[in-house]
Amino acid sequence: MELSMLLDYAGDPRKAADEAAALEAAGLDAVWVAEAWGFDSPTIMGYLAARTERMKIGSAILNVYSRTPALIAQTAAGLDAVSGGRALLGLGASGPQVVEGWHGKPYDRPLGRTRETVELCRRVWRRETIDHHGITHMPLPALMGSGLGKPLKILTRPVRPTVPVYIASLGPANVRMTAEIADGWLPTLFIPEKAAAVWGGPLAEGTAKRAPELGPLQTVAGGLLAIGEDAAAARDLARPQIALYVGGMGAPGKNFYNDLAVAYGYGEQARRIQELYLAGRKRDAAAAVPDEFCELMTLCGPEGYVRERVEAFREAGVTMLNVTPVGPEPARLIETVKSWL
Repeated sequence: MELSMLLDYAGDPRKAADEAAALEAAGLDAVWVAEAWGFDSPTIMGYLAARTERMKIGSAILNVYSRTPALIAQTAAGLDAVSGGRALLGLGASGPQVVEGWHGKPYDRPLGRTRETVELCRRVWRRETIDHHGITHMPLPALMGSGLGKPLKILTRPVRPTVPVYIASLGPANVRMTAEIADGWLPTLFIPEKAAAVWGGPLAEGTAKRAPELGPLQTVAGGLLAIGEDAAAARDLARPQIALYVGGMGAPGKNFYNDLAVAYGYGEQARRIQELYLAGRKRDAAAAVPDEFCELMTLCGPEGYVRERVEAFREAGVTMLNVTPVGPEPARLIETVKSWL
């Protein structure tokens, strides 16, 4: 099992990147950079490539609407070049509020777009001349433009013939596709004890169609990390994030994270969290998050307990434990957990 962390993208990106780079010496294997509707992730990933030597650098996530498949492929190839082959491409559909509200693009055919983007990226990295007509046209047909477009292949030579592709997915159809075509899976709000009941079927169905050359599906999941006799209190720091996702990431009936909370068995609580969050009562929404939810998706407590939580994630199929260290000594926490893996 590898060890990674999600970069704090809400504050100063240079400070956050420098702090993440400092954890490389402590044993951190990878860092993931979010984008949402804040700073773009490729710029920060390029900065991380210059500040680090060993650890992998991934996007978590680039959405498949705001950039063309060709540009996504170029971006991943560029990051792979400047990092010396350490890039990980995290992709996803995001959601209609971001795609339509921020990027001004219709939120249509999310699974088809994701599948097509993965296919085209891999063809670009293999330096194929692309003549593809689906959701995306490469080149654009004459009747849709000037008529001057022609099939092209990437001008530069990628460092590797492929970059590992990780897909962020939660719904059954999307998880099924992820298990079929992706190198890795980026689930959110992952509870290891409940994962098989929610996703076991789709994962098995997708794996049955998986190309052997892809190897086993890699899974990235984890949560807040705090070790100590009084560290269980750090679980409460997960409440605002859970409330944000379950309550605020989508309208009623259109929130994938709320659907997940319902699937986990927190139906009534999920409804209440969303009700409070959308009413602007964010603190009350956070307080309404079940204690069990906070405990099972974090790694906070005495050392023996945290070791048990690590093993729970491992047994659930997690191959890269993604943690957020809490406290004044993040390097010590990373070193400790890395020694268990």
